[in-house]
Amino acid sequence: MGRLAVILGSGAAGPGGAEIVAAAEQHAAVLQRHAGAGGAYVLPHRIDHAANLRSLAEAGCDRVLAICSTGSLGPDLDVGSFVCPHDFIALQTTVTTFDDPRGHAMPGFDSEWRGRVLAAWRESGAGALRDGGVYWQTNGPRFETPAEIRLLAAHADLVGMTLASECVVAGELGLAYAAVCVVDNLANGLAARPLSVAELERDRERNAARLRDDLAAALPELAR
Repeated sequence: MGRLAVILGSGAAGPGGAEIVAAAEQHAAVLQRHAGAGGAYVLPHRIDHAANLRSLAEAGCDRVLAICSTGSLGPDLDVGSFVCPHDFIALQTTVTTFDDPRGHAMPGFDSEWRGRVLAAWRESGAGALRDGGVYWQTNGPRFETPAEIRLLAAHADLVGMTLASECVVAGELGLAYAAVCVVDNLANGLAARPLSVAELERDRERNAARLRDDLAAALPELAR
């Protein structure tokens, strides 16, 4: 079996050293999807997923655990929820590594690898991880309007800007892909009052602390 790759994003799964250390201790490759040249932040719609994932394949990786910061689309998913989605919607996403009919692929999460992630989370004593959910990828980089959120919420549970593109490219490159989505905020228009920057940062820090503990517990099994 090849090497495990862990992809970290922004928010609760941001570039904190503890997450990287937890992965490195298991000899996993670590990639920060928003990190550009010189440490500059790369906006979601400008991430070169093909380059990122090719670098992992070249490092001997055969499977990816993606950690994604997301917004909740409904009252059943509070801030601080962790979700392992089973499907996604990305109607405007056109990313592919192919210039031929192979681009007509059937994308999706790797069911066997996703099952391993869920089992490792459960058996390691890590915190609760919801089994299943639909992620809707928007183009970004702006957040969605309340009207857009009402449309999305009729069909999905989570909203973000990167996961679907990353999953499509991973599949094309032969990398098994599963994700743990961290709910860092309620989507625009869901809360009783507008979300403040201070509140968002507080919740992200709280989520990051739990994420570090969960990764430390689950990664030993996932890296085998």
